Amino acid sequence: MRWLIVFLLAFLVFQGLAEWLKRIGLGRLPGDLSFRFRGRVWHLPIASSLLLSLIAMAIGALI
Repeated sequence: MRWLIVFLLAFLVFQGLAEWLKRIGLGRLPGDLSFRFRGRVWHLPIASSLLLSLIAMAIGALI
């Protein structure tokens, strides 16, 4: 249950930061999905999430 809450929170953060993340190149990687549903654009940054997770894991291992 905890992983579902973490996933949903990460999804909401990515939705809010989608424009800023596109400027630095995240959100446009192969594996990142973007679609329009009921007049709103939704982003599913699967590849970007994996990349950020690996970076966070590497930083955590160094600390």
